[in-house]
Amino acid sequence: MIDRERLAALAAEEPASQRRKHAFRNRYATAHHGLGSFLRWQWQSRGRFPDHQSFPLHTPDPEQLAQPGNHPQITWIGHATYLFQHRGWNLLTDPVFSDRCSPFTFAGPKRAVPPALTIEQLPDINAVLISHNHYDHLDKASVKQLQARFGRDILWFVPQGIAAWLRKLGVERIIELGWWQSDYHGQVEAFCLPAQHFSGRGANDHNQTLWCSWRLNFPDFSLYFAGDTGYAPLFNEIGQVFGPVDLALLPIGAYEPRWFMSPVHINPAEAVKIHQDIQARQSLAMHWGTFVLTDEPMDAPPKALARALTEQHIEHAHFRVPQHGETLTIELKHE
Repeated sequence: MIDRERLAALAAEEPASQRRKHAFRNRYATAHHGLGSFLRWQWQSRGRFPDHQSFPLHTPDPEQLAQPGNHPQITWIGHATYLFQHRGWNLLTDPVFSDRCSPFTFAGPKRAVPPALTIEQLPDINAVLISHNHYDHLDKASVKQLQARFGRDILWFVPQGIAAWLRKLGVERIIELGWWQSDYHGQVEAFCLPAQHFSGRGANDHNQTLWCSWRLNFPDFSLYFAGDTGYAPLFNEIGQVFGPVDLALLPIGAYEPRWFMSPVHINPAEAVKIHQDIQARQSLAMHWGTFVLTDEPMDAPPKALARALTEQHIEHAHFRVPQHGETLTIELKHE
C-alpha cells in the first residue's frame, strides 16, 4: 500500500530543494565528482582499462516475445536495456543499441557483447523509460531508430529537462516528471523517483537535466528500474513510501575505483542493500558485462554479487544475473 500522504509531501517539498544555482542536485549531498577527480582517475589508471571479455549471448525466441503469456516476461538486451512485457505492454528501459556509448561513432566505449535484439527484431514497443541523459543510457541513434520504426506508438517517460531534447528528434508523446511525481497511462501508474547520480552530455550542461529511478505499478505487478545510482538513504525512503516491489532492475557494475565511483555508482554489495531497502521480492542485475567503463574486470560484478548475497544471508535466487539475451518469466504474487 502506497503512503500517498507522505508521497504528496515529498513531491511538494522536492522542487524547492532539487535545484541550486540553476542546476539539479542530489537529494543527499555527495562527494565532489568533477573534472579534477576524473583527471586524477585517468592519471592513476593511465588509460589502462580492463580487457574486453566475451560472455554468452542468447538469441531470444521471436515467438516467445510475440506471445509473452499471462506472466511478466523480461529480456536483458544488454547494459541497462531490458525489454519488459506484461498485460499487453512492451517496455524498454534506457535503450542503447549502438556499438558505442559515446558522442562519436569512431571513439568511446565499445560494446563487448552485441545487443541481444536489434531494433528491427523488437516486438511492438509501447513505452520507454529513460533514467538520465548519459550516453550509455540515452543514445541518440537508438532514439531516432525507435522513432522511425514506432513513431507515436511509443510513450516516453523521462525526468525533467529531457523532453526538449527528445522533441528535437521528432518524439511527440512524452511524459516528463520530477521526483515523487506520477502519471497514469491506461492501467499503469508510473512514478519518477530519486536516484543518486548526475547528468550531462557535454562540457556546458552539467546537471541541467534531472536523473531518476522509476517504479511502475500494474494492477497485479510492480516494477522498479534504478537507472544509474550511488547509494543513499533515499532507497529506504522509497521502500517506506511504496512498500514491497515485485521486481527490481539494479545496476551491479562500473564501480571501481571506489574513491571516485562511489558517489554515483553502487557496487554489488550496495545493490544488495538497495534490494533490501526497497523490499524487492526479486531483483535482476544490469549495467555490467556490456561496456568497459571503469577499472574492475568485466566478470567481477557477478562474482562480487554472489559473495554479497551470501554475506547478507539472501538466497541467490532472489537476486539473479541474467545472461545477455536471456528471457525470464516472473511468477505473479498470489495474495
